[in-house]
Amino acid sequence: MTTAIIDYGAGNLFSVKNALDYIGADSIVTKDPAELERADKIILPGVGAFADAMKKLGETGLIDTIKEQAKKKPLLGICLGMQMLFDKSFEFGETEGLGLIPGTVELMTPPGLLIPQIGWNRLIYNEKCAVLDGLGDEPYVYFVHSYAAHCGSENVAAYTDYGGNVPACVFKGNVYGCQFHPEKSGETGLKILRNFLAL
Repeated sequence: MTTAIIDYGAGNLFSVKNALDYIGADSIVTKDPAELERADKIILPGVGAFADAMKKLGETGLIDTIKEQAKKKPLLGICLGMQMLFDKSFEFGETEGLGLIPGTVELMTPPGLLIPQIGWNRLIYNEKCAVLDGLGDEPYVYFVHSYAAHCGSENVAAYTDYGGNVPACVFKGNVYGCQFHPEKSGETGLKILRNFLAL
């Protein structure tokens, strides 16, 4: 079972790879469409600005491959990689996303709270989702973000409370997304990665 981590210059690429190595997963970092097609699972990492990330991803020529493979096998987007799963973002203008989960990405406006949200926050379960199995009653995970998803409740596995409900884990079909960084979220994050690999 091989997991392909998409290489388009994302800053958290190798922290994700290190976490997968730590749990004994067979993974590769690649921008080769043939390797994405051969892989059993795909991870789309990401940090930074949405428009820049989509531009870099487009330059790899992988967008159509990602969309096609997401119909066949599990795909996990992490942080900005989760945001890229949606239809569009309004960060520094309007930019089209991958359109794998219906919704938009918009600036957070939590009253009285700092932006970006940086640090540990609790997951609040919403819809049953296999990647969150076995985490216990009050799992905490590590966030770093200024923008948040706006999508249907049916696609939200868990929220976090940051001046209101912020989608923290989303899913649709084979596609999953974590707004937080599982690779920086201790044993809880490693459990989420193990759950994803077990799909």
